[in-house]
Amino acid sequence: MKLKNWVKIMIEQHQKSLGEVNFVFCSDEYLHEMNVEYLQHDTLTDIITFDYCDGNTVSGDLFISVDRVKDNASDLKIKLTDELHRVMIHGVLHLIGFKDKSQQDAATMRSQEEKSLILRGF
Repeated sequence: MKLKNWVKIMIEQHQKSLGEVNFVFCSDEYLHEMNVEYLQHDTLTDIITFDYCDGNTVSGDLFISVDRVKDNASDLKIKLTDELHRVMIHGVLHLIGFKDKSQQDAATMRSQEEKSLILRGF
């Protein structure tokens, strides 16, 4: 319930409402196959976001590679739960409308992730 409330609060802080957001946890192999099939990207990734938003209602499916999250946490020397929450909120921020393709957008996304993690409260 804490995670759901946190996600809901983050969405509401951007003047949007929570619809249906599904987090699907999978392996590198599974997410890589999805990345190739749906995005034509032949790379590993930690998350793929499918946006089903309707107006100001935030909805989507977020596929997260547990393997990538574990490796990232180890590489960054941070707690696994912190990295998992960062990746989860990263996907939610995409649904809200944040991008990360340009250097400036990526910096804004990272800033929003950090703000969100600080406001977790758990």
